[in-house]
Amino acid sequence: MNKTPIALSIVVPVLNEASGIAVVLRRLAPLRALGAEIIVVDGGSDDATRELAAPHADKLERAPRGRAAQMNAGAALAHGNVLLFLHADTLLPAGADRLVSAALYDGTRVWGRFDVCIESRHRLLHVVAAMMNLRSRITGVATGDQAIFVTRLAFEQAGGFAPIALMEDIALSKRLRRISPPACIDTPVITSGRRWETRGVWRTIALMWGLRLAYVCGVAPATLARWYGNLPVAPAAPREHQADGLSR
Repeated sequence: MNKTPIALSIVVPVLNEASGIAVVLRRLAPLRALGAEIIVVDGGSDDATRELAAPHADKLERAPRGRAAQMNAGAALAHGNVLLFLHADTLLPAGADRLVSAALYDGTRVWGRFDVCIESRHRLLHVVAAMMNLRSRITGVATGDQAIFVTRLAFEQAGGFAPIALMEDIALSKRLRRISPPACIDTPVITSGRRWETRGVWRTIALMWGLRLAYVCGVAPATLARWYGNLPVAPAAPREHQADGLSR
């Protein structure tokens, strides 16, 4: 069994997150005090994100805009043997390092994710979160909202995040599950419901399912990003990246 202690590096991609980044990073202070490395990678913010993040990060770097590019840049700088990719609107549970360590302890799993809870007063979003968690367990595919973690060796073996404009988390999951099934931690991360609430809950649910279906059908991630309203984005990826559909 692989009982090597983990050294955790948490990579946080940011873009114009001044309204909440300090709260998210302060929540990581206990992990940082225990030796976790906090790496914030900015994609070109034009607000105070960098200034607010700097006191709470071990490394603060710039990278081309786009989560895939930013997270790959953070991974390249990391010293830990386990990488955890955390969205800037998501809070890890207390003791996240112990949970990750336990999930990877025996070496049979080299990656995983947390269950997710969507913070919102809209009851439907609690159902959405439950469905996300169930779907992830059935398919072995995780989304970025679920705080994906992975050993450095497996991340490198999988080729990192594909340089695509959207669905980079799905593409990575599909590569990683060829190495091992994911470890599913049922203690949830808490993610903001802002994108559902801002766009409209029903409308956003329909949009996200539509994007997933289009991705399965081979629509280029750059096109999906335009539909999502996420431009400018990274250039279109080679066909081998675009072909990774989401199994259901």
